[in-house]
Amino acid sequence: MVDPSLPEQGAPFRVAYVINTYPRPSQTFIRREIRALEAAGLPVTRFAMRRDEQEVTSREDQEEQARTEYILDQGPVRLAGALLRALFRYPGTLLTAWRAGRRSGQGRGPLRQMIYLAEGAVLAERCRQLGVFHVHAHFGTNSADVARYAGLLGGPGYSITFHGPEEFDAPHNLLLADKIAEARFAVAVSAFGRSQLSRWTAFRHWDKLHVVHCGIDPAMFAAPAPMPAGPGPDQPLRLVSVGRFAEQKGQMVLIEALARCTAPVHLTLVGDGPLASELRAAVSRLGLASHISLPGWLDEAGVRQALADAHVMVLPSFAEGLPVALMEAMASARPGIATYIAGIPELMLDRETGWLIPAGSVEDLAQALERAAATPAPELAAMGKAARARALERHDIAPQAARLARLFRSYGST
Repeated sequence: MVDPSLPEQGAPFRVAYVINTYPRPSQTFIRREIRALEAAGLPVTRFAMRRDEQEVTSREDQEEQARTEYILDQGPVRLAGALLRALFRYPGTLLTAWRAGRRSGQGRGPLRQMIYLAEGAVLAERCRQLGVFHVHAHFGTNSADVARYAGLLGGPGYSITFHGPEEFDAPHNLLLADKIAEARFAVAVSAFGRSQLSRWTAFRHWDKLHVVHCGIDPAMFAAPAPMPAGPGPDQPLRLVSVGRFAEQKGQMVLIEALARCTAPVHLTLVGDGPLASELRAAVSRLGLASHISLPGWLDEAGVRQALADAHVMVLPSFAEGLPVALMEAMASARPGIATYIAGIPELMLDRETGWLIPAGSVEDLAQALERAAATPAPELAAMGKAARARALERHDIAPQAARLARLFRSYGST
């Protein structure tokens, strides 16, 4: 019997990417991955459940938005029709979705699973119409649910890239074991991430687990800017931190550490998010307004400029996957100060490409800031050079995308 998810003889080898909300400023790594796959000759169809509420401003993301098909744009009538047609052929999936809702808990109950099932029905239909042979979901959350349901409703087989930390915080609610068991394969962005997936996956499925790093485009970092003057008595240590203002990123610890720092230091805190008002209040309360700049979200060009203006990147995270912001800073020849968690120690080498510290420790972070401020400029530059070499060696997007393409082809042809 011929697998209907496989391409006909001579048909283009086409993959569909499924993301919940796309494109977003924090997802440039997905765009790079897709474009690297296409540059290598593998066509990619983009699907997302919804558009980002934040206006898309960069030219690259505007192009991605124009090339993305939004499933919820189909409207409730189209979704309901696709679901009814699919259930006529695959009635057992209704029970699967109901059981998934019972197991997933608050926020992912049976009603939500019915929505995912309807989205999966639309995705399955569109994949058949477009000749898609394989679906790849980024993140093990609801995008993976939709990919899974599409497969159960007669669509192509699927795979998932797991990033963390969200998936590792709620493995049972997200049904990670079920998703991996039914997937063709699963990808983690670090060895640490693969170890976490192994915790929730039966040993017989461990051969499905692969590591493919998030990547950077070396051409974007071809000529790193020289470091600014300093640091020294008359030139502050210039720090930059890039990330969503959320509990897992630990920016409050950084603000408190800065308040303890006796060396001249200036921080550019790039980002926005649910903790923005609390962080701004802390800056004011601690009298740090002249030492901390808060420009909000910046586009890729703005982030590269913020990195060029800094001596050191600081990432005080409590939980991570493998932070793209840190690898971009390293590719920009900037050493880092980051916490010894998740995939970060796989990327950074303590005292060679920066400083690794315990997560959540204001004292250790303040001491690391003091050490960086006391480091002579030539030594900082040498650490930045070593950081750049490591980032480019491990995270060039072209070989990472090639590895992923080989997985698509090998698993999609079985």
